Formats: sequence, structure tokens, C-alpha cells
Amino acid sequence: MRRLPFGGRTAEWSGRRTVEANARTGTVPRNGQAGGSGDSVNESSIQAIHRELGVPEDYGRRTGLPLQAIPDELVSIGDDVSGRERFLTPDAASALAEMIANAAVDGVVLQVVSAFRSVEYQVRLIKRKLAEGQTIDEITRVLAAPGFSEHHSGCAVDLTTPGAQPVEQEFEGTDAFAWLRAHAGRFGFVLSYPRDNPYGVIYEPWHWRYRGG
Repeated sequence: MRRLPFGGRTAEWSGRRTVEANARTGTVPRNGQAGGSGDSVNESSIQAIHRELGVPEDYGRRTGLPLQAIPDELVSIGDDVSGRERFLTPDAASALAEMIANAAVDGVVLQVVSAFRSVEYQVRLIKRKLAEGQTIDEITRVLAAPGFSEHHSGCAVDLTTPGAQPVEQEFEGTDAFAWLRAHAGRFGFVLSYPRDNPYGVIYEPWHWRYRGG
């Protein structure tokens, strides 16, 4: 069993294999429909989910967001700021560990808020917001429709720092964000949703995706 600098453990599957690791939080997929470096999620299944949620049929074409692919392997990166175990692909996890360690040397603390999310977990998040009275158009400016979230890929991570409210735009004013803007690219991470991004997603200074070193 592989250990990372986080002290986490390895979880592997072939796309359909069930993985036992706190699936109810969406940290590890229960049926392999995740997203990452393998096969794309089943498009017909995603279309059925979108019909149920009221996501427009042309969502992917209109936003330009791609369907994510299924990761062949995830590894634990330890607990997030809320004490939930989180997972990334091995390469993303190693790069994140290196980035966090380098930030710490510079006196900057980076903390994980979210990492891998299953399609099912994304559905639950959206259903919760629908139940609160939000429209699907409002929701998908904040949460990508199931199948299209970069979190399915196992390569995306939401970050925060002590003193900042997680997943809020105030993160932009922190030393942590300034450090990320200056250094994240060295570790293969990019800011996915800058201001005025072409996808119609709100500005997310906390959301970074690993695209390789």
C-alpha cells in the first residue's frame, strides 16, 4: 500500500470496482463514475441525470466544459479542514504535497477544502440547492453539472488558509492566494476559473487543477 507525504493510503479500482473509503462524502466513487485520466463517464447516464435535475440539454456545448474522465487510481491525501478524508490521483497528490511543503517553507499555510468528488455526490449537492429554492441556472454557475466537474477527475483541489472562509472570493486577498498565483504553475497547478472565464462559472480563486509538471 503506497504512502504519500500526507501519510495517506492508496485506493485503486478499474472503473466499475467498488471502493470502500467514506463513499457517502463523495471522496471516493461508489460505482467508478468519477472522472480523471481514463474513460469518460457514461454519456447516456449523464444525460439521464441532467434530465432529472433540469440541466439544459446543450449544457456542455453552451459552457464549453468537457465531460471528465474516470481515474484509474486515487490515493488518500489525508483529511480536509473539516476532518473528511480526501483523494486525488497519484500524480496530483504528489504535486500537491510538494506544493504545500514549499509554501510552508515560505510561511504560507495551504489547506484542502475539497478534492475528488463522485458524480453521485455532485448530484446530491445540486439536489440540496434545488430544495433550497435555487434555480438550476443559478446552481450551475457555482457547481458544474454532474459529469462536468473537474473534481470528478481527481486532479482538482479547493484550497483555503487559516483565517479565510473556505470557498469564498475573499481568498483572493490572502497571502496564500498571492503565493499560489506566483508559484502554483511550478507544481503543475492552474487556476481553472479566473474572472470572466468563458465557461460561465463564477470566479473561484480557491479552485486549482493539476495539469502536469
